[in-house]
Amino acid sequence: MERRVVGSVLLVCAVMCALLVTSLPTLGQGDDAVAAKAKGKGKQKGAKAKSGPTPRTADGKVDLTGLWSPDRNFIYDISDSLKPGDKLPTQPWAEKLTREHMSKDDPEANCLPTGVPRQAPYPWQIVPTPTRVYFLFEGNIHSYRQIFLDRASHPADPNPTWYGDSIAKWDGDTLVVDSVGFNDLFWFDFAGHPHTEKLHVTERYTRPDADHLDYETVVDDSGAYTRPFTMYGHSTLQAGGELMEYICNENNKDVSHIVGKDPRNQLGLQ
Repeated sequence: MERRVVGSVLLVCAVMCALLVTSLPTLGQGDDAVAAKAKGKGKQKGAKAKSGPTPRTADGKVDLTGLWSPDRNFIYDISDSLKPGDKLPTQPWAEKLTREHMSKDDPEANCLPTGVPRQAPYPWQIVPTPTRVYFLFEGNIHSYRQIFLDRASHPADPNPTWYGDSIAKWDGDTLVVDSVGFNDLFWFDFAGHPHTEKLHVTERYTRPDADHLDYETVVDDSGAYTRPFTMYGHSTLQAGGELMEYICNENNKDVSHIVGKDPRNQLGLQ
């Protein structure tokens, strides 16, 4: 529970004290350079070590295996994941609901799954097999996603779930994941952006070198947004690390200390 407590305390402090807002961008970021600089160990310009080549499986496909850092832009406010200058095409009712959502009511804060494409501020792991790709999550409820490589289509009428029904195929060096069949219970972020059961998510994962994972996520939900929009994410390999067991609903003390609104909305910093 130590990681959970630390992350939650930082979030609560940010809500209660504007002086801590500037510390939010570094949380869950997985940015080795930023972390090293904060510790006074940042390398001089030009001294950054080069990453190794992209690892590949025996059949020549890109190997996505690894323990990866979360991307803060998929955690706090998905508006930050858009291209500079873009804005979320939120329908009026969804924008109103976003501003009404209080942080203490966030399903993730209450130990429910993050859903897709939201991430928890903890490491996650990709485990490929010949017929499946598994995403294992340390955070929230120590849960997972299973992505089918051996199915070409979704069920005709999928039962709405937190992580939806996911199928995937390779497009060159990019794994393309198509997901539908979501419930409407999870929020997209701490800011409280909602969605509906019309949600359709298309993710494209690629590994440009040994240490980095890049992904683009197209969110299509005509029930809450006026058009599809694209989120851009990046993760860093957590070499030598491993997932820790973390059970959110075991002695969860977060919610009683969460006051008010996500600080970005509360302070008008969107």
